[in-house]
Amino acid sequence: MDEQALATRLMAYDTSRPEGIRVAAEFVRGWLEARDIPVTTIDHHGLPVLIAQVGPDAGPDVILHGHLDVVPAFDHQFIPQLDGDRLIGRGAYDMKGGLAAMLFALVDAQAQDAVRVRLVCVPDEESEDVDNRATDVLVADGTLTADFAITGEPTDLHIGIQAKGVLALRVEVTGTAAHGSTPWLGDNAILKAHDVFRRIETLPFSRESSDLFDRPSINLARIMGGDAFNKVPDRCAMDVDIRYLPGQDAAAIREQIEALPDATIVRSFHRSPALVERTNPYVLALRDAVSRSLEGEALSIGRDGASDAIAFLEAGIPAVEFGPIGAGHHGPEEWVSAASLVRYRRALGDFIALLPKHLGG
Repeated sequence: MDEQALATRLMAYDTSRPEGIRVAAEFVRGWLEARDIPVTTIDHHGLPVLIAQVGPDAGPDVILHGHLDVVPAFDHQFIPQLDGDRLIGRGAYDMKGGLAAMLFALVDAQAQDAVRVRLVCVPDEESEDVDNRATDVLVADGTLTADFAITGEPTDLHIGIQAKGVLALRVEVTGTAAHGSTPWLGDNAILKAHDVFRRIETLPFSRESSDLFDRPSINLARIMGGDAFNKVPDRCAMDVDIRYLPGQDAAAIREQIEALPDATIVRSFHRSPALVERTNPYVLALRDAVSRSLEGEALSIGRDGASDAIAFLEAGIPAVEFGPIGAGHHGPEEWVSAASLVRYRRALGDFIALLPKHLGG
């Protein structure tokens, strides 16, 4: 079994559902144990977190972090297809392809005795329960500690040293009810909510940029309004997903939105941007390792999406996103480059081998 075959096997599990996650985790556990790597399973609200370790108990401590869960998809998307170099299906890019290569990299790391390498596989990175994800809990309670963490989110073999922060808001808009046959006598809250969203898109924070990002991201993710077919809706709520830039202030963004007429923020979730220095010795070692698998220098990039890397960063553990080549994650044509999985595995192995030298050991 190679990286492509293992990724294909993982992609066949519908891990958008709890039962699929449990079955897939049991397969991963068995796959590692068959290669003489012991696995610890931690229950997190009925779902398994897998932790496997190779290498010495002392010395540099590195976590390879991945997730088994995926966003929902049609049944046919869980039947992987190979089109040339493209392995197509739900989870190919985000991130079962990367997880498969990480599993092989962990097996490879058994042969060295200088770096402790742990693979952490969580079941809920894509979960909407943003207040109680496994990685946050296990880092906060001290179960997961390390000198450096790599989470295998999609980066096209570049190194994600920054990621946008998350400001998720539920904004409530009120109107005036009227009979559906005379809408001019009412004030339609759904239409007003759309206008409020358009104004959010033009607020000062939305036009700012940084060295790695040209703008924040603003998405109207969900809208809920109206309670009768024959009534002008007088209430509407919308969920707005704002991914803001390193250097921007979430509280200041909230103030700009709260200053809009007709808009009231009734619920919010905030996750800080991810930021690790380019000169961090672990980052430099990873860049050196990746450059051996690429034509040209590995780039340090910013990631539009958030990830569990921020849980490590907030605990003072440097962390980056680093994953294989592909496209279309969360979309209908998600794919990963099968050849890049081989290069990704090699880069992780080179990183572990080069790390003692970069740390002066």
